[in-house]
Amino acid sequence: MGDKAVIYQKLKSVGMVRLNRPGTNNAIDEQVAQELAEICRDISIDEKIKVVIFTGAGEKSFSAGSDLNKIKSTGKGEDDGLSSVAAPVAALKCPTIAAINGDASGQGLELALACDIRIASDKARFSLPHIAAGLMPWDGATQRLLRIVGITRAMEMVLTGESIDAREAQRIGLVSKVVPQKELMPLAKNMAQTIASQSPLALSFAKEAINKGLDLTMEQGLRLEADLYFLLHTTKDRTEGIKAFREKRPPKFRGK
Repeated sequence: MGDKAVIYQKLKSVGMVRLNRPGTNNAIDEQVAQELAEICRDISIDEKIKVVIFTGAGEKSFSAGSDLNKIKSTGKGEDDGLSSVAAPVAALKCPTIAAINGDASGQGLELALACDIRIASDKARFSLPHIAAGLMPWDGATQRLLRIVGITRAMEMVLTGESIDAREAQRIGLVSKVVPQKELMPLAKNMAQTIASQSPLALSFAKEAINKGLDLTMEQGLRLEADLYFLLHTTKDRTEGIKAFREKRPPKFRGK
């Protein structure tokens, strides 16, 4: 396969996944999709990894989306020429952070939408330009974007294909924080370390309650929350949390 299109590093309990095609603005091709899926499979069975950060190489682009040159060369459309990159990311049970270091366009934005938290450089721009090519978003944007920013803004971004800047993305809730480029990765790592210090079971259950709650009635969602809360009371991590509080020391959670 040659050089890795996606680089994966472990920083103690934090996984760092970096799209590594800066010469193409980190465009997504089949190699990227396959390597990303393999990395996500490894992460899913690695009990030591509690949080994962996704970002892109360089300062220009998080990802420019699907590699149109590869699509044209195969004669296929975007929806049948590439594999999903959002699905394996969304399937991870541990929390995920998209550190959007530059422009996130098309399938690149769909990758970011699959993450639990999105933070961005103040130079980043966001767009879903599929319509201009006679296509439509296919890797989750039509469903995830509306749940994040609401149907009105989702419709506008998808149907016009126009890009928005980082501040507007923050205003509509697409990203939670916007910082200068040099502060982005320190912020992402600090956020990841804060999350990683918590019980992995509590993190996973809380993430499950929020994500599943989107498709439940309020009553059903509250019942799910209560069930998961009481289930946590049966874990060793819960016992350790109480013991650490009483002993006034940091807890040592083990995900059990």
